[in-house]
Amino acid sequence: MPSPHLRKAQPNVRRYCQEAGIHYLEASLFASYRQVLKSLHHAGTPIRQGTRAAPDTPTG
Repeated sequence: MPSPHLRKAQPNVRRYCQEAGIHYLEASLFASYRQVLKSLHHAGTPIRQGTRAAPDTPTG
């Protein structure tokens, strides 16, 4: 959804979450970015811990 419409959708989403028993979390722009980056960092952990080719070693 385009960012300008998020504020318009917020009451409907909040109401739906309440009716469905789903936890609704509000966060500032920076806090939401921090959450996304933390999630991506966590998801990339197995890749970072795996074997990597040396920078000057051709791959493929």
